[in-house]
Amino acid sequence: MIKKLDKLILKAFVGPFIIIFFITLFVFVMQILWKYIDDLVGKGLDIITLTKFIIYASATLVTLALPIAILLSSIMTFGKLGENFELVAIKSSGISLLRFMRPLFFVAIILSFVTFIFANYIIPVANLKFAVIYNDIYRKSPAFDLKDGVFYTGFKGFSIKVAKKEKDKTTLKNILIYEQSNGPQDNTIIADRGTMKMSTDKKFLEFNLQNGNRYEEQGPISGMNNEFIRLNFKEYNKLFDLSQLDIQLTPDSLYKSNFKMQTLRQLDKVLDSVNRNKDSFAKRTQAELAYYFNYNKYKDSGQKKVTATTINVKTFDALIPDSLKTDVNQIALNAISTARNIMQITSADFENNSGNIRSILTEWHRKFSLSVACIVLLFIGAPLGSIIRKGGLGLPILVALIFFTVFHLLSTFGEKLVRQQTLTPMTGMWLPVIVLFPVGIYLTWKATRDSQLFNKEYYYLFLKRLSGIFIRRHSIGDKNFYGKSKKIKNNLPK
Repeated sequence: MIKKLDKLILKAFVGPFIIIFFITLFVFVMQILWKYIDDLVGKGLDIITLTKFIIYASATLVTLALPIAILLSSIMTFGKLGENFELVAIKSSGISLLRFMRPLFFVAIILSFVTFIFANYIIPVANLKFAVIYNDIYRKSPAFDLKDGVFYTGFKGFSIKVAKKEKDKTTLKNILIYEQSNGPQDNTIIADRGTMKMSTDKKFLEFNLQNGNRYEEQGPISGMNNEFIRLNFKEYNKLFDLSQLDIQLTPDSLYKSNFKMQTLRQLDKVLDSVNRNKDSFAKRTQAELAYYFNYNKYKDSGQKKVTATTINVKTFDALIPDSLKTDVNQIALNAISTARNIMQITSADFENNSGNIRSILTEWHRKFSLSVACIVLLFIGAPLGSIIRKGGLGLPILVALIFFTVFHLLSTFGEKLVRQQTLTPMTGMWLPVIVLFPVGIYLTWKATRDSQLFNKEYYYLFLKRLSGIFIRRHSIGDKNFYGKSKKIKNNLPK
């Protein structure tokens, strides 16, 4: 049954958590948009496409926004209660900090479960959709927008420039069109003026050019006697296919093999097949090399050991007739070269297979480590808030950013060290939890004993006491020095 104390802490936690979560998610989304801004601007994207892009990007960032929201909101909640002396009143009534944290502990467990659901079921789909829509946007040509004196290259194989575009947006002056060809040079069209309009079926952009020339050179690229053609025209129509500017939809199956776009069940299946493939490398290599080392099958374990002394031969070359030495050596070299190539290919396949195993295990452990991180960051944030005893957005945000930066750097370094085969996937992906969990236990222990970790008066008194001890020892040393000097002076002969 929920008591009034639990309602108090939950009410104080939920509001800041929701606000901080959406603010953090918004900041991360802005970072994504800033990263891909060059691929989005100038493409003439519609609102639906941009909305899908933002939604898919947001879904992939939820597992990052939840831990920092738990950390910051817990610091703010306990800091505000400490600043208002509510924590003092609660502790004086005999209620421990751990009992006071219990409702937030259950909330953290629920949020960690939500994080796992997102990481296992929603994020793989969001990653797949995001990769598909980003590929479509990336391959989409910029929206058609002719600017005065600037080459437009949105149509594949063409480069268009106009000196001036009239206010009616259709009349053009001094038009230059380069058309890529298979000849030694690009075809060129130059016209004094012209107009552009959409075709009736809205599939083509039609240029009606007037008073100009078309230049074309035909023949081989390296030829010296090529044919040069100049066509003078009073009116010339040129059509451009507008379908090149549309988004070309990419099938989802193109990215389904990516490990970041698979659930735990799918990863387990892939891991099982990859492990079986790894076990077959030794047999496959042995079978491929057996043809080039077929003398092994003629070995006899009971055969008497033969040495150069017993057969009275110093070298292997002495066993081969002179007429066959060249052929035998060439065959041996070919066999060794082929065997080396087989080993190189097998080694590359083995490294690729091992890399796939590391990638699969990395994604497998990531889904669980992000979930557990929510609980670990709660046991850092709540004790910190009770120790800091400051609410608002000042010191709590600074402390939260420091710990989240440490968490994010440990996650990044752990994943990088896994790729470099320095750490195992399990150790690398659980590195933030391994490092921060003892910190959370220590801070919780200090908070239950009313630690003065962030109390400046405590450090001021400590430094004052330390300086007093230093001054006292210095004065005692001076007295001893002067006392010994006076005693030595009295003992000197007069």
